[in-house]
Amino acid sequence: MKRLFPMLVAAAAVLFGNVAAQAADGALRLGVGLFQPDREKNDATYRPLAQYLAGQLGRTVELRTVDTWEGLAKSLANGETDLALMGPWGYVLANHVAGAQVVSTIEYDGRPEYFAIMITHPDSGIGTLADLEGKTFAFGDKGSTSGYLIPLHHFMTQGIDPEKYFSKVVHTSHQAIETQVTAGQLDAGADYNRNRNAMIEQGLIKAERSRVIWQSAPLPNDAFAVSKAVHQDKALVAKLQAALGDIGPLLKAQPNLLPAHYTGFVAKDNTFYKPIRDAGLATGKLPQQ
Repeated sequence: MKRLFPMLVAAAAVLFGNVAAQAADGALRLGVGLFQPDREKNDATYRPLAQYLAGQLGRTVELRTVDTWEGLAKSLANGETDLALMGPWGYVLANHVAGAQVVSTIEYDGRPEYFAIMITHPDSGIGTLADLEGKTFAFGDKGSTSGYLIPLHHFMTQGIDPEKYFSKVVHTSHQAIETQVTAGQLDAGADYNRNRNAMIEQGLIKAERSRVIWQSAPLPNDAFAVSKAVHQDKALVAKLQAALGDIGPLLKAQPNLLPAHYTGFVAKDNTFYKPIRDAGLATGKLPQQ
């Protein structure tokens, strides 16, 4: 994480030097995180959304899957992407260093919120967080909200230093965390309820092999954000926000616009992500300005 913030600052410098060039480019580059098990499936899942937005905005929208949450935050900060559907912590980082702005928040089963969770397998002997001492534990990448920032913040409030408390700490993808924990290759790990639910429904893991031992307070859901350069085009932002707001009613006729359980977007601004910003400041992962 010490490397991530300076990298984002450097990326922001590149972005500010290319605002005019971006504004003149007719194509909009939409970055999405790796929500699905692999890039090919991720692209197929979010291509209908990109095509819909292209039609509504009258602009070409190029879809780009970015493998890590850190990478997605960096891509929005340095201008490699203009629009992004990204995790809350990645959004807060991109906003903090490069002025990226949320325009809407995605809804899951009708709510703009989700939960960070910690999971184990039934053979681990782990029933509570107190049982984790000396065990192996997996975090998501350091740009992940539920996989890194929120569980780290919770451990800090309990006086737990993960590097000392666990016998081994690894950082990997959310899908790999569920797969390796349910297989008994790791004792426990951090995930989020939406990913666990999706993997169970897709038959990628068995529910009885993924046992939740901790759940966070509700967290603001994924942000649909735009770069600082795009945000300066108020007419485009208004069209984008309206197009996103129309998706919910369209899902009955066009269910492939969003993955299962995602029910639309609701307009939100930067204040909605204050809990994530507060956690970033409390852990020292978001430097004071």
